Formats: sequence, C-alpha cells, structure tokens
Amino acid sequence: MSARPVVPHAANSPQLALVLGSGGVRSIAALGVADVLIAAGLRPDLVVGCSSGALFGACIALGWTGEQGLAAAMRLWSAELTEKKRWRAWFELVAPTLARFGADFSMRDAGLIRARVEAAFGTHRLEHLSTELRIAATDVVTGAPVVVSRGRISDAVRASMALPFLFPSVDIDGRRLADGVTSDPLPVSIAADAQAIVTVGFEGALPRRVNRVSRLVAQVSTTMINNLQRARVAAAEAAGQRMLHLEFDIDRRTGLWETAAMPRIYAAGQRAAREQLPAIRRLLGITLAA
Repeated sequence: MSARPVVPHAANSPQLALVLGSGGVRSIAALGVADVLIAAGLRPDLVVGCSSGALFGACIALGWTGEQGLAAAMRLWSAELTEKKRWRAWFELVAPTLARFGADFSMRDAGLIRARVEAAFGTHRLEHLSTELRIAATDVVTGAPVVVSRGRISDAVRASMALPFLFPSVDIDGRRLADGVTSDPLPVSIAADAQAIVTVGFEGALPRRVNRVSRLVAQVSTTMINNLQRARVAAAEAAGQRMLHLEFDIDRRTGLWETAAMPRIYAAGQRAAREQLPAIRRLLGITLAA
C-alpha cells in the first residue's frame, strides 16, 4: 500500500478549517459544532460554505454564538421561501419561444429570500471578516466551480443557495452564479491550504417511491450530487488533505425546510463535536498533559 502524500503548508496557512456542505436544515448542525470547538479553544480560522452551509458558515465567520445563529436561522429559513411562485414560469415552460424563455428562468420568486438574507447580513463584506470565509458557487455559463471571497456576504450566500430551476442565478462581478451544490457539494478542495479540516456534510436522501415526475428528477439529481460529493472528498483524501468527517444522529429524511427541527439538529452538532474533540486535537497535533 502506498503512503498517503503529504500536503505542504505555508507558515501562515489556516490551522483549522470548518467545511460546511449542502444539506438544507441539517446544515445548522455546524453552529453546534462551532460552539463546542470555540469553547475548547479550537476556533476555526477558515470557514468554507456551500449552499445552506454558506448561510450557517456566514453566521460562524461573523462571530455569532450558536444561539444567535439559531435565532437568525429560525427567522430566515422557512418553507415560505419556496412558496412564492412565478406564475409566468408556467407560460415560459409551455411556450418558451413566445414567452422568451432564458437562462435566468426560475420557478420561484427570489424576492423573499433576497430580503431575508440581506436583513440577516446587512452590508457585511467577506473581506472584512476576522475569520476568513470562502463561499462555493457555480458559474452557470461554464459550469465551473467558483470561490467567492470578496464582496457582500448576502450576495455570496444567495448565489450559493440559488438552486437552478427553483431560483434565479445571482450576478456577482459580471458572472452569473448559482448553487455550489451542482459543482462541489462539500468543497474540501477550497480549504486545501488548511493544516486540518473538520467537515459538516450530508448526502441527500433518495425518494422512497418514484411515482411522479418531480420524484424522478429528485432521484436522478440526488444520485448525481451524492456521487459528486464522494468523488470530490476521495480526491482530496488521496491528495493528502487531513480531514475528520463528523457524523450526526439526525434522521436522514429531515425535510430541507423543516424549521422546527433546527434546535435538535443544533444540539446534535454539539454532541458530535464533543465526542470527537480528542480526534480533532490529534488531527491538529495537540496533546494534552496527563
């Protein structure tokens, strides 16, 4: 068996990165993880977020406590965000030429999610944070993964959460960006310069029954995203990135918009981090005196 390659790190590279992937409401486990790490003196100096992980990663990078982030998430994250339909979308689907169907098509109006994200993060900018935050998105023209590390947090978060077909893409510096889940669901490669990485990521649950078109689409897209995530993580591990993947006692079928589940998922994040503190310290090369 060949030895795992060693990744060289600069003296000023991040010591501990917290990488947060997609997962809907389950991603709030990251707030519980961060609370435990900070209390143990292991504050991450780099946070990477994708999709819903970008939202909760922003809370952590801003220095909010878990309780503050939980309260903000309860206000922001709800099924209402996906309920404001664009009735013109049906016309665009039925008569695309007449309705001038275009690349900015969406089934839902993004006005509510824009208002809530901007209310939560205001004018805060990525480059002004004391904890570095990198947000994963996807260039909708080229399909390439994009890392947003400058500009307004609210714009980057909205872009990373703009699931194609459901929400319109977001323009940042002349590029149309959409959900990072389509190119890198758990973006560990963005933290390749970190000495150690703790991940909070989730695979999507496949529908139990495929009895309508939407479930068939969900089956295909979820399978592709899960396989992409596994491949990306495997490549990072083969490249020598030092990672610890946290496991959580959360029902895999918790709804993406199940706001009522947030407090128990937050607590599950705390439990998982406490259980793995010795392993995280070992990952960082920290030994405690007897």
